[in-house]
Amino acid sequence: MRSRLAPFAAAGVLALSAGAAHGQDDFTIQLKWVTQAQFAGYYVAEEMGYYDAVGLDVTILPGGPDIAPPQVVAAGGADILVEWMPAALAARERGLPLVNVAQIFDRSGMMLTCREDTGIATPADFPGKTLGVWFFGNEYPFLSWMSELGIPTEGGDDGVTVLRQGFNVDPLLQGQADCISTMIYNEYWQVVDAGIPEDELVTFFYEDQGVATLEDGLWVVEENLADEAFVDRLERFVAASIRGWEYAHDNPEEAAEIVQDNEMTGVRTYEDQLLQMRWVNSLITSETVGRLDPAAFERTVDVLLGGDSDPVITENPGTAAWTHAIYEAAAAINSQ
Repeated sequence: MRSRLAPFAAAGVLALSAGAAHGQDDFTIQLKWVTQAQFAGYYVAEEMGYYDAVGLDVTILPGGPDIAPPQVVAAGGADILVEWMPAALAARERGLPLVNVAQIFDRSGMMLTCREDTGIATPADFPGKTLGVWFFGNEYPFLSWMSELGIPTEGGDDGVTVLRQGFNVDPLLQGQADCISTMIYNEYWQVVDAGIPEDELVTFFYEDQGVATLEDGLWVVEENLADEAFVDRLERFVAASIRGWEYAHDNPEEAAEIVQDNEMTGVRTYEDQLLQMRWVNSLITSETVGRLDPAAFERTVDVLLGGDSDPVITENPGTAAWTHAIYEAAAAINSQ
C-alpha cells in the first residue's frame, strides 16, 4: 500500500475549515471488542486530531464479553458500530436494519487452531472432535463453514461437539477442546506464548477454506441515513477514520503506542499491540481503504446462505445492506 500522508496534509487544511464551520458535533462509535490494535485507526484519528479537524467530538466505546454492539446502536447508545458482516446481516434479517457504510478489513483474520496431537490434519478429521466457538454473533462464520462441509454441530461420531468458547485460549491449553477459534492478530499468538510451539499446531484459515466472510466494517441503522444532519456527521467521521487507518498502516509502531496509551486494563503490553498491529495491517490490502468491494459482499452473502442446513441468513439483502455514498463523500473530503 502506498503512503497517503501527502494527500492527507492537503486534506487537513480543508478539514480544519470544515471543522470551524460545523463546530464540534458529538459522535459515538461502539467497538466490537476491547481496546486493542484491531481498532487502531479510530484511536489514531483521535490522537492525531483528525476528528477535531472535521468538527467532531468523538467518543470511542470499547466492547467486551458482555456487550453486543448491535444492541447498543439499536438502543441509541452509539451512532455507529464496528461489526463483522455475518453478525450484522443476521441482525438485519432479525429486524435491525444495519447498513454497511465503510469496510476497513478486506481480508479475514479468523482461523481454527488445533493441536497436532489430536490427529486433525484436514477438515475431514473434524467429526467426533470438540471445537471451541465464540458466540455473541461470532459463531456465524463457523456455522456456515460446518454447513458447507455437511458436518452436524450437535455432536456424535459424524458431527462435532461445539464448546461455547470464552474469549480466551484456555480450552486448547487445558485439553477441553481439540481446536479453538482464534484470530491471526490475537488469540493465535496467545497460544504460542502459552508454550505450544507453532510446529505443534494445525491451523485452518477461513480464507483458505473458501468460507471467509468480511470483518470489521462500519455499520449504522438504516433510518439514520435519511437524517441529513446525521449523514453530515457520518461523512466527516468516516473521512477522519480513514485518515486514522492510513496513518496507522504506515506507522505501526506509533499506532501501537497510541492504542496502548488508551488501554486501561493493563492486560496488554506495547509489544502485544505492535504484534497485533502488524497482523492487522495484513488484513487491509486495498488502495481504497473503507470502500466495500461489492464482490466481497456477495461472497460473504453466498457463504451465509450456503450449506445443506441452517443457513445464517435466508435471503440476500442486496444493495439495501450497503452504500458507497458515505465512503465517496468521505473520500472527497480527504482529497481536496
